[in-house]
Amino acid sequence: MFTGIITKTCPVTAVKMDRSLCRYAVALDGELLTGLKTGASVSIDGTCLTVTAIDSTGVWFDAISETLNKTTLNSLKVGDLVNVERAARFGDEIGGHLLSGHIFGTATVEKIVNENGTYVLYFKCPPAWCKYLLPKGYVAIHGASLTLVDVDGTKGIFSVHLIPETLKLTNLGQKKVGDRVNIELDSSTQAIVDTVERYLSQTMMSTS
Repeated sequence: MFTGIITKTCPVTAVKMDRSLCRYAVALDGELLTGLKTGASVSIDGTCLTVTAIDSTGVWFDAISETLNKTTLNSLKVGDLVNVERAARFGDEIGGHLLSGHIFGTATVEKIVNENGTYVLYFKCPPAWCKYLLPKGYVAIHGASLTLVDVDGTKGIFSVHLIPETLKLTNLGQKKVGDRVNIELDSSTQAIVDTVERYLSQTMMSTS
């Protein structure tokens, strides 16, 4: 599990494509590297991945075809900065919201507003997702836990405001219009919405 609190970005140092498998290394350092062993879980741009090796190149991860199809990891290049979070440990403060690192899919940056100290990112996603996106609710974007501001379910547009600290510690401030980002929807919201929909569907069937 993760908390969605990104402490820093790290550069990709190697990318190797092997048929449907992508092997890549990230240069972790400091607390991100302390005590890290093969088999550990690390969130890379919001995607939960397993450490496969640690060497002079960096910390290595493997992304299989299912992961590549649902995330932005299929477009990684050497030099890219990725958001990194180590798995939460018992007793850690949960500053964001609990995340699994299982990406729902990708959204596209639709518009960027940066005026008078306000930085707002607008994203385009499939409209069907918007039933899980509620104003003042949570969403994880590239692994960062953020609060939703506006949601237009008809157009499939939602927005988040970024504070300077988030811009400094994550790669979200580097995104441009048209860039894709990994999205993890809030699991509690998904469970509630799906349960209510299923209940209403069963009720309608039983009364028809």
